Amino acid sequence: MTPRKDTHSQIRTLPIFAGCTEAELDEIDRLADEVHISAGRTLMRQGDLGQEFAVIISGEADVVKDGQVVASLGPGAYFGEVALLDAVTRTASIVARTDMVLEVIDRRGFNTLLDDLPRLSRSMLLGTAKRLAELEDECTHLRHQLATRN
Repeated sequence: MTPRKDTHSQIRTLPIFAGCTEAELDEIDRLADEVHISAGRTLMRQGDLGQEFAVIISGEADVVKDGQVVASLGPGAYFGEVALLDAVTRTASIVARTDMVLEVIDRRGFNTLLDDLPRLSRSMLLGTAKRLAELEDECTHLRHQLATRN
């Protein structure tokens, strides 16, 4: 792990943390670890039990579900929250497409943040709702494709 230069300035630019106060950013900084990842590394595997939440500071990753790339993530995106929110297994794998820098928070730290920072909880809820809406749109599109084939 490399020492941080100015984590607050990096975190502050991310939409999920945009409304945080200095004290809240201090709390996030205290609970998060900066992790450097090499391109090609699998960060999380579909089906594994979730233990961490991660925010991408720099770099890009692919979201792989059932062996197929279904999305790409870049700076400001986050992943791993679903498995921590409901103690379910990972719904997809995350594979680093480029070298990456992440802020990673373990299960205990994640729960502490959600309890202590209502604005963050709200932001996370909105992000999850957006993902659910996108999945619903995808399911509707797939149903339409199947119906037109039959």
